[in-house]
Amino acid sequence: MKLKTIFFGTPQLAVPYLELVHKLTDLQLAVTQADKPRGRGMEVSACPVKARALELGVPVLSPEKLKDDFDKIAATPFELGIAVAYGKIFRPDFLALPKLGILNVHFSLLPKLRGAAPVQQSLIQGYTKTGISVFWIRPGMDDGPLFLQKEMDIDPQDNAQTLFEKLIPLGVEGLTEVLTRLQNGERVQTPQTGEPTAAPMLQKEDALLRPADLTAQELHNRVRGLACGPKPKVPFLHNGQVEWVQVLHTQPDPVESTAAPGTVLTIERTRGILVKCREGALWLMQVQPAGKKPMAAADFANGRGLKIGSGVFVER
Repeated sequence: MKLKTIFFGTPQLAVPYLELVHKLTDLQLAVTQADKPRGRGMEVSACPVKARALELGVPVLSPEKLKDDFDKIAATPFELGIAVAYGKIFRPDFLALPKLGILNVHFSLLPKLRGAAPVQQSLIQGYTKTGISVFWIRPGMDDGPLFLQKEMDIDPQDNAQTLFEKLIPLGVEGLTEVLTRLQNGERVQTPQTGEPTAAPMLQKEDALLRPADLTAQELHNRVRGLACGPKPKVPFLHNGQVEWVQVLHTQPDPVESTAAPGTVLTIERTRGILVKCREGALWLMQVQPAGKKPMAAADFANGRGLKIGSGVFVER
């Protein structure tokens, strides 16, 4: 007989996992975050996992707080919970409900990058390898015993969006193996080893690029990591006013210069705006001014009359 399960998840990236759990197990219930205003019209609508679960004929609970539906979840016969990007903390009494426990798919090689933003932080922090971990949830932050891990290289051209696109199917592959082994009676609990690192949730402050504080490579990594938001921005001084401009694509350059960080070193039609950083310089290749479409950085410089040797970034 198939394992009886409950799936906990919310965003689009969790939908392939919901579909897998529906296929391989006897899925009793899906639990998501509460319906919220979404889209331009800010109309209240179901999250992607809830919408797909209803299409599959799976009952759904969407409580504001998990404890609000504790009795309903406790009354549901299930042996295993699976959580993917659910976004809520499980209390010990919830963790004790299923006979086997609750598994989580985390997008890093634990104990590295524990926290809410492992994909983005792997890029911001300059990792060259990452992967997925399927582990048993415990009351601590992503510190439960491991069932399985799968590793992959981070391409130098990857950003948060492309890395998510690679990690999601890798996680589905890993969870498929785990569910198959559990169905066959195998239960693995391997303690995490090594020095933990943190992957905290990103804040708006993280999106402000400061050439005086960071090296060109660090700024480039930050732009890569913030591809899914919050969008990285730099402040230009234009006509006596500060203009915040989104930075979409960059490339570090090891050029040496005695100019002050933030100074425009050169402007090239095919490459963009070269800006001095704390170490090295950074090519701004594609930008997006407020209310405008993405454009080549050179076109932005031309439209603003940006000159070599001027255009120093300013702080708010």
